[in-house]
Amino acid sequence: MRYQKPEKKEFEEKVIEISRISRTVKGGRRIRFRALVVIGNRNGKAGYGVAKSAEVVNAITKAVNQAKKKMMTIQLNKDRSIQRQIKVKYASAQVIIKPATIGTSLVAGGPVRSVVEAFGIKNLISKNIGSANKVNIVKAVFLALKKLN
Repeated sequence: MRYQKPEKKEFEEKVIEISRISRTVKGGRRIRFRALVVIGNRNGKAGYGVAKSAEVVNAITKAVNQAKKKMMTIQLNKDRSIQRQIKVKYASAQVIIKPATIGTSLVAGGPVRSVVEAFGIKNLISKNIGSANKVNIVKAVFLALKKLN
């Protein structure tokens, strides 16, 4: 068997959360998994997907396919940051995103950091207020970055 080079992927995948979901039916419990995935090329293009399946691998695959359909492109300035401060509320999740000078790096927590890294932003300050729901935080960040364009 010959050695094959692993194919280079177009987008980098980041699994943010995998949740175990159970629903009670007549015969007992049915267990499924929900995956929240962010993909991006680290050059201003990224997307997110949320999908459920009976197996973790299938849930991740479905979420990646959904993320490819929800791709978004943003314009990065020369210091790999955003242009202005944005404050967005999605459901009960509130996110504040501020541009930062070169060398500041990413001052962002959890889901915000994953989304911003997928877009390729290098210098940014952010704060999550309110909800700790990762899905709503990711949606709020995408909404904020959409307002930039």
